Amino acid sequence: MIISIASGKGGTGKTTVSTNLAMAIGSDVQLLDCDVEEPNSHLFIKPVFETTIKVTTPVPEIDKKKCNLCGKCDEICQFKAIILIAGTTVMTFPEMCHSCGGCEKVCPEGAIKETTRELGVIQKGSRDGIEFVHGKLRIGEAMSPPLIEKVRSFAKSDKFTIIDAPPGTSCPVIAAMKGVDFVLLVTEPTPFGLHDLELAVGAVKILNIPCGLVINRSDIGDDKVKDFAKKEGLPVLLEIPFDRKIVEVCSRGDMIVENIPEFKEIFLTLYDNIKKIAN
Repeated sequence: MIISIASGKGGTGKTTVSTNLAMAIGSDVQLLDCDVEEPNSHLFIKPVFETTIKVTTPVPEIDKKKCNLCGKCDEICQFKAIILIAGTTVMTFPEMCHSCGGCEKVCPEGAIKETTRELGVIQKGSRDGIEFVHGKLRIGEAMSPPLIEKVRSFAKSDKFTIIDAPPGTSCPVIAAMKGVDFVLLVTEPTPFGLHDLELAVGAVKILNIPCGLVINRSDIGDDKVKDFAKKEGLPVLLEIPFDRKIVEVCSRGDMIVENIPEFKEIFLTLYDNIKKIAN
């Protein structure tokens, strides 16, 4: 089973939920941190990294001796990563390329070949039975979905796999959610939390994936998040209180389930409820 833990906004506590759920399960579990722009699950899991893999994506390179300036590559590229200028020269902009390969296929002269652009790196490691994988996007790189998909390619069908998704509802989040068995949304009972939860629920509905809700810092704010969840038929699977002990544990980079013993059973109950709903 693969689940994605997501949120409409940053700072709601999805990494807290992801890491503590993985640690509570303890074995036969994978944690994939797909928040490749700023991965931080490793700060809590503290895995021993064993492998680092450089990830690249194909981009076009023009052989100007073969190019007849027909402009077909310009016509097919919807992202203006390759353009014909004034009918006299062809230029490429690798950072805008989505690696579809269309320009190479339509070139009648075979003047376009593939070279590569580095997207970032993937690191694999483990801790106490937890398999851990995360991606780190290259500084200045805008295309995170291909790296997210590469991180997801390490998911194993025989393990319970947890994806720590990026915040928001844009392309990176969709790349981390599509095709999973269950989405666990994490929010907070504030106006911002409710607004972005509504957007996240809309995205999950489009993908037609069963989902549930965790309300973090549940005893602040108001009941509007719960009212929205009730209206949408969204089950609230866990409420985490705004507790000084929890804040102190997280601020040290430690695990709640290891430092506040009763929370291990709470997260194991969350695990059981996720499996029931997903099945």
